[in-house]
Amino acid sequence: MKTGYGINSQGAVALSAATARSILGVKGNAAFGVDWLGYRIGFDGVTASAVPVLVELCYCTFATNSPGTNSTSVTVDTLYGRAVASGFTAASSWTAANEPTVVTPFDEFLLTPNGGLIVKDFPRDRTPDSAVAEGFVIRLTAPAIVNVRASMFFERG
Repeated sequence: MKTGYGINSQGAVALSAATARSILGVKGNAAFGVDWLGYRIGFDGVTASAVPVLVELCYCTFATNSPGTNSTSVTVDTLYGRAVASGFTAASSWTAANEPTVVTPFDEFLLTPNGGLIVKDFPRDRTPDSAVAEGFVIRLTAPAIVNVRASMFFERG
């Protein structure tokens, strides 16, 4: 049986107007990558006429600004399977001036910030899978200031 892990933003992340920002990310270690199973994103906006936020799901090499560098480290929780040290590093809320690199979007969509919510599980036979010591980030670009919370679910890849 595999072991599943999860991370969350551990609080609201404030988005600045018209600024791309990586709000949550996970990186494998030298022995394994990340098999990304699903995610949740939710906004706290209250204006019905607010322009949608661009959501980008991104592959990331973390060539610079790995989780914990210019970001807030978050705890990797074991969700199922054996409770062993995960070996993953994860973070939220990279500073706009210090985004992780190299970030390559592989999917994008618009989501309303007016209480917008998405809960997505990738199909089991088509989950994004990273190379060893690389991983994924969720990057958002909001036309106006809004707060967001997010979670990611994954296994060793």
